[in-house]
Amino acid sequence: MTVRAAGGVPVRETPDGVEVLLVHRPRYGDWTFPKGKRERGETDEECAVREVREETGLVCALGEELPATSYRDARGRPKEVRYWRLRVVGGELRYDHEVDEARWVSPSEAEVLLTYERDLAVVRAVRV
Repeated sequence: MTVRAAGGVPVRETPDGVEVLLVHRPRYGDWTFPKGKRERGETDEECAVREVREETGLVCALGEELPATSYRDARGRPKEVRYWRLRVVGGELRYDHEVDEARWVSPSEAEVLLTYERDLAVVRAVRV
């Protein structure tokens, strides 16, 4: 059975261009995008918005869907994660739920900082 998860890439415009938000998860020692498993009765879209809010404190609106990733989780199960570009509409950046650091970075900085090669297609889609 495939594990279903969803997440998002919060994006903001700055005078220097677009920035994306990455999170660091101490449990895995990785830099990635906020994401998590779907709850019962929840759509992928609802999951993406909820997970980003829980992990970053930011309230976001869905934008276009970005490339999904597929891999095997720590238990060896197939896992698929759907992502959306997100526009911040409220909240305040804070991280105390599975995250110990978050950074706004340019897409090119994200390509260097991201832990997983599978996340590169996601951040590259934001540039378009």
